[in-house]
Amino acid sequence: MDRTKGKVMAVCISEKKGTVKEDVGGCEIITDFGLKGDAHAGSERQVSLLSYEKVENFKREAGNAVSIRPGAFGENLLISGIDPVTLHIGAYLRVGEVLLRVTQIGKTCHTGCEISKLTGKCIMPTEGVFAKVIEGGTVKTGDEVRIPLTAAVITSSDRSYAGEREDKSGPMIDKMLREAGYAVTESVLIPDEEDEAVKELTRLADVSGVDLILTTGGTGFSVRDRMPEAALRVAERNVPGIAEAIRAYSMAITKRAMLSRAVSVIRGKSLIINLPGSPKAVKECLEYILPELEHGILILKGEADG
Repeated sequence: MDRTKGKVMAVCISEKKGTVKEDVGGCEIITDFGLKGDAHAGSERQVSLLSYEKVENFKREAGNAVSIRPGAFGENLLISGIDPVTLHIGAYLRVGEVLLRVTQIGKTCHTGCEISKLTGKCIMPTEGVFAKVIEGGTVKTGDEVRIPLTAAVITSSDRSYAGEREDKSGPMIDKMLREAGYAVTESVLIPDEEDEAVKELTRLADVSGVDLILTTGGTGFSVRDRMPEAALRVAERNVPGIAEAIRAYSMAITKRAMLSRAVSVIRGKSLIINLPGSPKAVKECLEYILPELEHGILILKGEADG
């Protein structure tokens, strides 16, 4: 993803609460827990983040009043290039191989820290950001930090919804999106009901604000295949080129691709694309279009020029 990038400047932990965190250079971060060995892991505030630039500015203003090292404010991750406080609650942040979701911005300090006692102020209450660990891994100093595009997957299938057939297409899309750098926020399985599809598409676009919504199934000639109709009902603008490109590419593999009724549309700032139902076709089509989608999504979000 060619978006704003930052860098990890320090990885800090404290083995006991009430003690200053120390920069350990790198650490395993555990899903839905926090930094391994950190006394605050497992709490509601699993990982704390702070801007490196904000800390450097504070140090300049404080002068020699106090020695400020990484971890002095109680932060786990000191990040340069992206100011965590500019993110919104619910935003995702990719730190190395770890995926975080922002849960809190700022905090109340119930007891004055050593820095505030010496300088009269502390930046953590206003500049500190806290996050939940969605995908764990190892993070070390120098790792890249970026704001990933978000995506969601909807599988429309009566048989899979009833438990009569395993859904293989939805998980395949999920895997391919993650490998491409997207933060997959939801994977939803619904029956072949148009109103249900409309409800989920609307929720993901309007409430969750997902950047990319990919659907699989429900695009054929069967009476129950209503995913294109659902997409058109929620659409604010049409994006025919994507659906046309998928059909043209698939026609070189099988002439039956001409029977696809799939559409691609925009709702708000969400791009919605119908994909086929079979895992083989899903893989072929997504491999073809995925490299080109990011630029369009960034234009839609106002982050790139057309």
